[in-house]
Amino acid sequence: KDLRPPAISLGLRPGSGLFLAVLVQMTIAGRSFMGGNMEMALAANLTASGRLGQGTAGIPRLHAGSCHVALVSVKTNLPSSVLPKVMNKFLSSTLQKVLPGLLCPAVDAVLNLVNAKFTTMAAELPLGPAGTLRYALLNPPVTDETFIELDLKTILHQKEGKEVDLPTNQPSLASLPPKRDAGTQLILSARFLSAELSLLQPSFNLEISNNMVLGLPPLVTTTLGALLPEVSRLLPPSQPVLIEMREATAPVVTITPEKSSVQLFSSAEFRLSPSGSAPEPLFILDV
Repeated sequence: KDLRPPAISLGLRPGSGLFLAVLVQMTIAGRSFMGGNMEMALAANLTASGRLGQGTAGIPRLHAGSCHVALVSVKTNLPSSVLPKVMNKFLSSTLQKVLPGLLCPAVDAVLNLVNAKFTTMAAELPLGPAGTLRYALLNPPVTDETFIELDLKTILHQKEGKEVDLPTNQPSLASLPPKRDAGTQLILSARFLSAELSLLQPSFNLEISNNMVLGLPPLVTTTLGALLPEVSRLLPPSQPVLIEMREATAPVVTITPEKSSVQLFSSAEFRLSPSGSAPEPLFILDV
């Protein structure tokens, strides 16, 4: 007749997975053998365990473990004179048999919903036009008293479908920053960031013309001469300039406890760009 919202307590069980405790309160109504309506308000405590493992395609997966249902309290509108005998018989022959089959399948349903969420972790993520990124578990999940640790393998594919080689060895746990309470931490290695930036190298290539430089002086040879006196005498005056930026070598990411840095190595080729004529090379700078 009535099912109240359950009170759920969720905890982590070191080495295995999750511990679930659910307080269920409901009212059961029906016909009494004595005639008339009977109502029974009961509270039951459901305890269940779930093991967190590694499924197919390197996806985390929760598996249902043991499930137990214990009665906490029962109140009925039966006359108190017949309450003890009827209640004992009812509890032993009906409730203790019916409730596990009624409540425990709900645990499986919840775990299936969570597992469906996990499948999105293995979906390919586009990295612009450069390629795709996908995650998979490198090792089975590790459960502690306060957190779950997932070691992820990152799989990078170039646009042509070729996989980018990445080292699989992980940093030691001693080198990781301390875990914060009530928060999720995502720790990325410098090697992974370097590889991802390398995949994006073509995106760093630019052709800079006067139309792209807003709010600055006109991009002409006279402007370059003022910035680079060494080449000023070699440049024709007041000619439009085109700058072609090209990535020269792979980016390098460095991470230390004090600071992090990204080095991008480029070449900038400066060309004369007169209207109606092909660009003429002037000089190249390493950036």
